[in-house]
Amino acid sequence: MLPQPVRPQTALTDIVLDAMGSDKAPEPELRGAILACREHPVRVHLVGPEATLRALLDEHLEGERLAIHIVNATERIGMDEKAAVAVRSKLDSSMRVGLKLVREKRAAGFLTAGNTGAAMATAKMVLRALPGVDRPALTAILPTSSGSPCVLLDVGANVECKPHNLEQFAVMGEMYSRSVLKISRPRVGLLSIGEEESKGNELTREAYGLLKQLPINFIGNVEGRDIYNGKADVIVCDGFVGNVALKTSEGLGRFVSEMLRESLTRTVTARCYRARRCANSRSASTTVNTAERRCWGCAGFASSPTAPRTTAPS
Repeated sequence: MLPQPVRPQTALTDIVLDAMGSDKAPEPELRGAILACREHPVRVHLVGPEATLRALLDEHLEGERLAIHIVNATERIGMDEKAAVAVRSKLDSSMRVGLKLVREKRAAGFLTAGNTGAAMATAKMVLRALPGVDRPALTAILPTSSGSPCVLLDVGANVECKPHNLEQFAVMGEMYSRSVLKISRPRVGLLSIGEEESKGNELTREAYGLLKQLPINFIGNVEGRDIYNGKADVIVCDGFVGNVALKTSEGLGRFVSEMLRESLTRTVTARCYRARRCANSRSASTTVNTAERRCWGCAGFASSPTAPRTTAPS
């Protein structure tokens, strides 16, 4: 028998996960790390109190061997803490310890479900900003009717911006769209209240001139309705406008979901009521199999398996 060829093992990507970020931490983070290691070629570094994480991890794995490592951190930044104070006072927080691993090139990225302001401030303090970038931006990847994703930034990191900040956001968003989302020539739009160059406030009008001079595919102003129609691959705005747009989208999504659920519930309830009424009206002459009851107005009346199927009267 010929020897079987040895398949080369896929190199693992190191990812740092803040195990103390979410409201219900560390349970969701542990489950997420386990799923990620099972389904993707990653090595997860869980950052948090080592003794607590070790006990929970052993309980979940039940002897299974996965590429999950625990990095000890004794402090946690809560959701209600002020970012500036927490970042400077909690030097052994899970966020700071995790971001140091990225700075030391021991990991390719850092994830947290914790305090957004603290995460941004800690990242800027530990990793420093890239040359030419004054402020980092928060990004949301949104679906569109065309099927391609839309990068919206900034969605809350910088409430007050200057024109050159929007210029930098445009460059970062365009690079992200090309490098991560694999869109060869992303269309970049500036979120405003009208498509004309003269529309908007002082910030958007000045930013428009700066974006026109960039070596990117700038398509001009876009409006709020264009976020989901696929007109642009990258949409740039300040953090105040972006956060309002994002939260409005979240609220609308919940509203539509609740309306659909209520509508479906009413429809199913009405059909069941009509089915029972139809069955009761025929009970004197027809034996009804309750498992097959249907409404006259929908799919006809199903009698028992031994009786012939009866159609609804005209």
